[in-house]
Amino acid sequence: MEQLNLSTLIWLRMVRFVQNSNQLSNEHLRAYGLTVAQFEALAHIRNFQPITQSQLAEGLTVSGAGISRMLSRLEADGLIVRQQDWKTKHISLTDLGRERLEAAFPSQLAQQSSLFDEVLDEGEKRQLHALMKKLYDNSEAHRE
Repeated sequence: MEQLNLSTLIWLRMVRFVQNSNQLSNEHLRAYGLTVAQFEALAHIRNFQPITQSQLAEGLTVSGAGISRMLSRLEADGLIVRQQDWKTKHISLTDLGRERLEAAFPSQLAQQSSLFDEVLDEGEKRQLHALMKKLYDNSEAHRE
């Protein structure tokens, strides 16, 4: 078997970190009746409401079919409302959705922050942030 180069090892480590982080978040958010994907959708809706389904899917980088299923579940749970405006459906949080997000948000942020705060000092976090931004910007340029 071929030995992996450093760039590939970094990519694999990043993928595994995100998988672990999502798994920990799913376990944490279960207490609020949410998954990571639902939490992110509710937070995005809160920040941009009213928002269309296609805008939400683009903001979350989720497929149209995936976002449709998630929205149906959130709507059935009473967390969002979809309102038809001619050919476009606009999505907003319900009072229950806003309350659920507000209840989960502080502890979810604390849980995610702890993954960094426990092992990195402020300088390392700034350095990691700069490196991740550089990588992200490069990946965006490849999409264009």
